[in-house]
Order: sequence, then C-alpha cells, then structure tokens
Amino acid sequence: MIGMVQTAKERYEAWLNDPAIDSATKEELAGIAGNDKEIEDRFYRDLEFGTGGLRGVMGAGTNRLNAYTVGKATQGLAAWTLAKSSTPSVVIAHDSRNFSPEFALEAALVLAGNGVKAYLFKGLRPTPQLSFAVRALGATSGIVVTASHNPPEYNGYKAYGSDGCQLVPEDAEQVIAAIQQVSGFDKVLRISQQEAEASGLLIWLGDQEDQDYVNTVVSHSLNSDLLKSGAGAEFSVVYTPLHGAGNMPVRHVLAQAGFTNVHVVAQQEQPDGYFSTVKSPNPEEREAFTLAIELAHQVGADIIVGTDPDCDRMGAVVRNNEGEYVVLSGNQSGAIMVHYLLSTLKERGQLPDNGVVVKTIVTSEMGADIARHYGAGVVNTLTGFKYIGEKMTQYEKTGEHSFLFGYEESYGYLAGTYARDKDAVIASLYICEAAAYYKSKGKTLYDVLLELYAQFGTYLEHLESRTLKGIDGVQQITSIMENWRNHPPVEIAGTAVGKVLDYSLGIDGLPRENVLKYMLQDGSWFCLRPSGTEPKIKVYFAVRSNNQNEATDALKRLTQAVMARVDNKA
Repeated sequence: MIGMVQTAKERYEAWLNDPAIDSATKEELAGIAGNDKEIEDRFYRDLEFGTGGLRGVMGAGTNRLNAYTVGKATQGLAAWTLAKSSTPSVVIAHDSRNFSPEFALEAALVLAGNGVKAYLFKGLRPTPQLSFAVRALGATSGIVVTASHNPPEYNGYKAYGSDGCQLVPEDAEQVIAAIQQVSGFDKVLRISQQEAEASGLLIWLGDQEDQDYVNTVVSHSLNSDLLKSGAGAEFSVVYTPLHGAGNMPVRHVLAQAGFTNVHVVAQQEQPDGYFSTVKSPNPEEREAFTLAIELAHQVGADIIVGTDPDCDRMGAVVRNNEGEYVVLSGNQSGAIMVHYLLSTLKERGQLPDNGVVVKTIVTSEMGADIARHYGAGVVNTLTGFKYIGEKMTQYEKTGEHSFLFGYEESYGYLAGTYARDKDAVIASLYICEAAAYYKSKGKTLYDVLLELYAQFGTYLEHLESRTLKGIDGVQQITSIMENWRNHPPVEIAGTAVGKVLDYSLGIDGLPRENVLKYMLQDGSWFCLRPSGTEPKIKVYFAVRSNNQNEATDALKRLTQAVMARVDNKA
C-alpha cells in the first residue's frame, strides 16, 4: 500500500504498478526512469498538507500536486466534514492557473463520492469570494485551488472552515490525520460528474452569488456620495488583474461604487496560467506593473491597482512629488487605509469604543500607531491571514471587540466581517476611494503618506528571502533557524539587541510557530521565518527614524549585517 512505502524509489515503483493510477501519469513517470535525483525530489515525501493546505509543483509524484494528491486530500477533508455535520457541504472555487479547473472538479467529484454536497463556481473566482460564499451558504467547509502568486509551475489547495476562515492548526491537524488514514488511491471515493449532478451532490454557482458578493463589498464604501457626485468620474484608475481572477469582480465593484474612469491593462486582462507578460504575477514587485505604468502614463492615471492571480493581494502605485509612479509597500498601503477608515469613522462619530485593528507580528507598527491615535485597539497575530480570521470569529462570538480592519505586510487586507480572508477586491475599492477622497482635498496618496511620516515618524520596512529548494533546501533552512536560535546576537549593525522573541515557545498567547524576532534597543527589529507555502526563508526588517534619509541608512545597515550571517549559513 502507498502509505507503507518508505523510500523514494519504492514509492516511484509503487506508482508505476498501482492500478488506480492512469496510463498518462505512468508514461510521465516512465520518462524519468534512471534519473535518481528527479525521482527523489518527486517521491522523497508526501506533499505536506499544512495549516494552509497543499502547495507545490504540478506533476506526477507524492511530492507534487496532481489529481491523485488532490483526491487523497479531499478524501480526508470529506471524512472531516462528515464528522462535523450530518448534512455536510463544501464550496469550491479556483483561480486561473493551469489545471485549476480540473483539480476543482476532481475535488467536487470526490466529495460527491462521499455523499458530501459540493457547490462549485463556474469559472475562476477570487479566493475572498470563496470565503464569503462559505458563510453565505452555511457550508461546512470550503476549498480554493490556487497557488497565489507562485510561479506558473505551482498550484495549491487551501481548505476553509464553516466560518470562512482557512483552517487553523487544530482543525488542520484533524484533516491531516484523516488524510493519513487514506492508505491508497483506491480508497478515494469518486463518482462521475453526471452522477454527481443527477444526485444533487454537485451544484453550480454563478451570477447570483457573484452579485451578492459585489453588493456586499460595495456596501462598505465610505464615500459613495462623493464618488457618485462626480469624483468617481474625474478620478482615473489603471487596473491590472495580472491574468487572474480579479478582472470582473474588481471592475464591477469599482463601477458600482462610482468609478467610471477605469482603464484595464488589455495584455493582462484575460486568464493565463503561464502569466506570460510578467516574471512573477506578484503585485509586491514593481516589474509586475511595467505594462500598467506604461498605460498610466498614456491616460494620466491618478492610481494604478494590481491584484494577484487569486485576487487576495492588492498592490497600489501612486505618483510622487516628481510625478513618477512609485509602488507602495504593503505596510504603506495598509497604514493609509487604516488612517482613511478610522479618521472617517471618527469624524462621523461612528468609531466603536471597542474597535480593533488586527495585524501580524511582521507587519509595520505604523498602522498600529495610527490606530491607537484614533482610539482603536491593536492586536497582533502570527503570520497568515487565517490567524486574523480566527480573531474575527472569536470577537463575533464574544463581543470583546468590533473588528475594523485586518492586514499583513504581504499586501493582504480586509475591512468588514463578510469574509475571513484577505480581499483584494475591497482593498482595491478602499485604496481608490481614499485616493479620490484626498484628491478632492487637493492631495495625492503620496502627500498623505508624507503627512503620516511627519506625524508618526518615518517607518521603513524591507523583506529579504532566499529560495532553497528540495531536500537540501529544507535542511539549510533548518540549519539557519537553529543557528540563530542557539546563538542569538548580542548586537547587530552596531545596535544592542534588547529582546529575542522565540515564537516556537508559544509566547504572547499565540500558537507555537518557528519564527524568531529580534527587538533592537533603538526600536528597530528583524524577524526570521521559514515560509509555510514556498521553499524559502524570509527575513523581515523594520526601522523608525525622524526622517527618510536616516531611516534609509539604518535599514540598509541592518539588512546587510543580518543577511551576511544568513547567507553564510545558507
């Protein structure tokens, strides 16, 4: 049985001999016969189902994403939902990646084979719409097939609970245990699409669910009267979906809110699983905006907005004082939106006494300082929006806080409680709405950012990452973390280390996670964290100073000092 195989070579041979595996997959595997390194990489482990689900390179093998690994994961998820409810149902969505529709349908047919009702969207949809739909339909769980902004060879599978939040560790561990009980692919129960539809176990979602989502997002507009009185027509937006799922929902939301002067980057409008116009479909990177910036110059755009393939991350580009387009960091966009939202609510007397902004431990303190300035509370979580969603559900049950805004430095934002995942659709609305509002006051978003720096201090952040693939990469990342954990620096870049936060110990009431954060005595900090979804180690840096030049110099010194030691061990 597959579950009993130990070595990569034995697993490879087992797949070749397994009658449950189709001939095309076996032909692919026959093509790597004798290539021991490739066989090891594909079969040295099972593709890990972490707290975020599955993510990996597509292809045949246990360490690859394919119909069999998707089917096995779904068999485990089906068992978990059946234990949760006597009438379980699961909503499924997918992005524009290659094989995303096929993997989504495969999951639906396995669920149906287990007697679990599957609601499947016709065509690509944003990840946050999946979260919304799970809640709106009262489903037991949700699945979205996506690898976010990973390279084209990747795909993934994220699982959600009944609250619309990605599975938190406790639930994920239960699903993992159920998946491990699936001893072979012949134990994956599956029926045909025709059988699933005829039995009412496969239900297609479409236009009505789309409009419900759009209406809900637009209902959170803060200045709809201003936009519809003319500001929305005067304000010019360039938008790129980067070949992903954001194209229609972002455009519909902006139009319904009152933005009528929106220009879409034609070369990046249509779905394309190869993301052929960019090196990476990641709105965190300036290169992804090359075509959008060209169009912005042509039309004189006030702002550029881009969303990633599954439309849960939003990046914004604004004009600086020299008229050049500059990409805002996730921290900068988040701080601006916190300021816009809370200042508006405060001015209108609508800011709740128990209002709270939730952010992650690697997110800038600038937004937190702004939130406190307006009288809102601030709560920190581990990295990953599921932890922000978990807090939202907690507050909904206890009434301890009123959730106002949640965000993370990696371009993920949410306002409102209609979903439990980051939403690039509402983030696109809010950043455009803030820019249009401040334009009506004679300011650009860049002006607003400089005003916030003057008031709260200049906060600058930076992220370095090192990609370390395969089994050797896993060992290198482990070695780096052990080195820093066992030999913490006393000082770095000429500044004393005041405190070391080792989150693997379960500190600050947070779950245990392999993250190290070093607080320096001058108020700056850096953090080491292995990625949970990519073969990377990430190093976050943050400084605060009185002016831009000082902050830039301090950030450069800190980054160089830390990365010299990281790279020596990598």
